[in-house]
Amino acid sequence: MDINNFFDIEKFSQKEIFENIHEIWLALVNIEGYLKKLNCFEIRSKVPSTCHLENRELIYIGENTIIEPYSYIKGPCHIGDNSQIRHSAYIRGNVITGDNCIIGHATEIKNSILFNNVNAAHFAYIGDSILGNNVNLGAGVKCANFRLDKKMITFYLDGKLVNTNLEKLGAIIGDNTQIGCNSVLNPATFLEKNVKCFPNTTIGGWVLKNSKIFKSNKMSLKKITIDNSNEPVAKIKK
Repeated sequence: MDINNFFDIEKFSQKEIFENIHEIWLALVNIEGYLKKLNCFEIRSKVPSTCHLENRELIYIGENTIIEPYSYIKGPCHIGDNSQIRHSAYIRGNVITGDNCIIGHATEIKNSILFNNVNAAHFAYIGDSILGNNVNLGAGVKCANFRLDKKMITFYLDGKLVNTNLEKLGAIIGDNTQIGCNSVLNPATFLEKNVKCFPNTTIGGWVLKNSKIFKSNKMSLKKITIDNSNEPVAKIKK
């Protein structure tokens, strides 16, 4: 459970939220109370009139952050400096982001923490999750946070079943981890630092640092000709 296996927190402006907790995911439980106790709500960047701000008095937006038209931002939340909240992004509250982050078109995020330089630029869902420094989510990545049987979220660690006592918990994603397009992270997925997940992958469990995760089924390409044409065409062979 060592936080250092996942994150370098020293340059994260809101690192205090991780103080005095023994399980990393408990920081997610503390977001709302932490932000209200912090009591630092100010909008320091230009917000277009077409952006909807709900609970404006509970929203902090840092300097030089671009807020594009028709985004939706609900407080309490804390958005860092030099970031981008793009067209049709949906921030549902209880969100903390560091600096230089991108929450992109049709990306939905709730009750989550993003460190610095996180990219969730296209069609992502981030629920009850923590994303470390320099994490990149490819287009269409989903951090699922709710079991189909509606039971408490559990996972295995060193062969022992751990009960988080939470109904919702998404992914804990370590620094410099890259998630390929259209991948799904099951509830209570733990990826340590520098993990590479290839596209179209379903991921779960605890993955050690520097690992690579591949999709199980493979494809190969074969050149063919069509209608006596000399133009080679790539055909997928499964």
